[in-house]
Amino acid sequence: MAATGRRLSRRQLFRGDLRGERAPLRPPWALPEEKFTERCTRCDRCIDACVPGVLGRGPGGFPEARFSGGFCTFCGDCARVCTEGAIDASDLSSPAAWSLRAQILDHCLACHGVVCRACGDACEPGAIRFRPMPGGHAIPLVNHAACTGCGGCASVCPVWAVRLRPIQQEGDIP
Repeated sequence: MAATGRRLSRRQLFRGDLRGERAPLRPPWALPEEKFTERCTRCDRCIDACVPGVLGRGPGGFPEARFSGGFCTFCGDCARVCTEGAIDASDLSSPAAWSLRAQILDHCLACHGVVCRACGDACEPGAIRFRPMPGGHAIPLVNHAACTGCGGCASVCPVWAVRLRPIQQEGDIP
């Protein structure tokens, strides 16, 4: 059972979401979760329009962002094809497409002395820098103000040590 007394689903177990707290990552410009699931008809138009392949079907058939095969280019095609208004196409030029920011997890190779800079090399806005440490290795640091949440860093990490998390306010992600 989960910490809240609810039963733990198999999906939560495999996602590592033992507390049932991780909300699915919705498409960029998606409405807040409750409104999104209210309006989304699960038609797959946004998934089909996502050329980079970031969007896929998630739990319940709702679209979900996954960065295993690519990164979001913020092209806006998903929002343009959403006829139900679950994805807000009113201001596609807004840099606040979503509140996702990269987080480097403890099992990062570079944090364990292995030379790996895949995430930094893939980070187009340059939000990931490497700080030299004693002993000759460098660890990645994310500048959340510069991070767009595109997922380019997550899609290239050889050990899946980069996760994109929504932030509620500045400084929410260490």
